[in-house]
Amino acid sequence: MERGPVIIEAAINGNRTKEHNPNVPRSHEELATDTLETLAAGASIIHNHGAVFGDPREVAEDYLAGWLPVFAERPDALLYPTANFTNGGLDFEHLHLLAETGLMKVSLCDPGSTNLGGVDADGIPNAGIVYSNSYDSIRIQMEQASADRVGPSLAIYEPAFMRTTMLYWKAGKLPVGTMIKFYLSTDRGYMGAPFGLPPTRLALDAYLEMLGDCPVPWALSVVGGDPVEADGASTGTGTATGVGVNLFLSTGASAGVGAATGIAAAVGAAIGAAIGLLIGAVVSAIQIAKPNVVDGINQTAWYAYTSSHKLMNEWASSTGFGKALFEVANAVVILQNILSF
Repeated sequence: MERGPVIIEAAINGNRTKEHNPNVPRSHEELATDTLETLAAGASIIHNHGAVFGDPREVAEDYLAGWLPVFAERPDALLYPTANFTNGGLDFEHLHLLAETGLMKVSLCDPGSTNLGGVDADGIPNAGIVYSNSYDSIRIQMEQASADRVGPSLAIYEPAFMRTTMLYWKAGKLPVGTMIKFYLSTDRGYMGAPFGLPPTRLALDAYLEMLGDCPVPWALSVVGGDPVEADGASTGTGTATGVGVNLFLSTGASAGVGAATGIAAAVGAAIGAAIGLLIGAVVSAIQIAKPNVVDGINQTAWYAYTSSHKLMNEWASSTGFGKALFEVANAVVILQNILSF
């Protein structure tokens, strides 16, 4: 299956501590350094967990302390946090506070509930938590993302999460820029016990059947394993590897052309680069003249542009005309989205 460029998202620390891995970034300085290095390596989106939970304003300030050095060097960076836990349960006010800064363009929403925990000596699930997101909480998160004009990353831990997501899509209520991540779980899961569906081709197909003709970009993550090695992982889709790297498939940008090389690849890549640079100039002009308009640009397409631009910078190493055409097709998709607003 041919596909367009993928978008790399890296989750750089999660709930891991220095005891788990001494290289996990936890301090603000470590987070900033790792984020910049990960972006330089090719990632477009970075997700990290902070060290503070509770008061929303303190939580937002904690994230900004690690983010501001990144935005100083990479104002185009797409960074987003995790959920906040208070004595009253989940709280999402910090997302609004971060969006108000104008720096955060990506948000989050986990549209469902599931059990997360470990196992005892007999292998029976025990302890753990009920990770709960009620329908009312999901509605608040979705409406807040739309109001803040940020694209939420939807974590699909269980099939019911996807059913809820599709209801929002059919109702036309998914925020602009929404992304979907299918989480498949090995027997170890997050905390020792499995959740959701196993890492098999059949499980992925079940999610894709629910997705149907919905054009929202999606990624695959295997918790406790490697999707590259998982059954049926090589489907031409986005994947996730390592501790937390999601590769998003950009929609509408696939071009399947043989493996011609040399001049053909160079010409194709040059055309893609020219279109990409033109689009970048158009977007910058819109941002200056009409900042409210640029917020309406489909953020999914913007992610595709970001990835396409990275490929354009490496056109000389292209191994085929098909790759060059990916760049051209991707750039055209962006232009179409810009002109539609």
